[in-house]
Amino acid sequence: TSETSQVSHGESPRDTGIILSRYGHGIAIRHDLVPGEGNAYMREVAKHAEKPVINMQCDIDHPTQSMADIAHLISHFGGVDQLAGRKIAMTWAYSPSYGKPLSVPQGIIGLMTRFGMEVVLAHPAGYEVMPAVEEVARRNAARGGGSFVKTNSMAEAFEDAHIVYPKSWAPFAAMEKRTDLYGEGDHDGISALEKELLAQNADHKDWECTEKLMAVTHEADALYMHCLPADITGVSCERGEVSAEVFEQYRVPLYRQAGYKPYIIAAMILCGRFAE
Repeated sequence: TSETSQVSHGESPRDTGIILSRYGHGIAIRHDLVPGEGNAYMREVAKHAEKPVINMQCDIDHPTQSMADIAHLISHFGGVDQLAGRKIAMTWAYSPSYGKPLSVPQGIIGLMTRFGMEVVLAHPAGYEVMPAVEEVARRNAARGGGSFVKTNSMAEAFEDAHIVYPKSWAPFAAMEKRTDLYGEGDHDGISALEKELLAQNADHKDWECTEKLMAVTHEADALYMHCLPADITGVSCERGEVSAEVFEQYRVPLYRQAGYKPYIIAAMILCGRFAE
């Protein structure tokens, strides 16, 4: 963490990149909770680093996760050529916590649209992601021959979907507000914002992946995905993102999905050692 490194003492991204390059084959950075900072910081470190810088999750994207997800889909459906035309529902889901990053849904809509998939982003009003990332998804869909649409209905997103990805995230506007409050040192304001957002989340407890919703997917047989850990109703929390019945049904495929990430990171390090 920044508190246990020289970053907390004011070390510049340039010095961090140069020094950490001496320590191994790559530099892995996670900086995901501050809009406008994480991705920019990583790119500044990478300018000066002599080893590959791996984005482990930033404010904009979660490339190791989304690339592990696409590897999982390629394996599950039998090839990269089998993805075009398949519908994937990237939907918000209720969580009893409020501050989950935007990077997973943004990574999914940004990557899956490149493969000709029918990508649906679903969330309650007020839970929008970054507009710039939505524009990337639209451009990628146009190039890839698929589509990108938005809806405020979880049921509509699930209908005839081949893949569902119900995952909680904090509203983009709220993340920006929290960043401002941290910058001002307004701890009372942060506490008030947390209470406000938890109450807002609680208005949408019906946004849960259930057996009833899974029944309206393509042939009632959609692949359920999650970046883990999931908030499981009756297991890890009273009400959560997914029912215990659905999660248990897909537990083994979820482990396979998670298992791709080390290989994605290794591939990034390997590719980073060679000139483009």
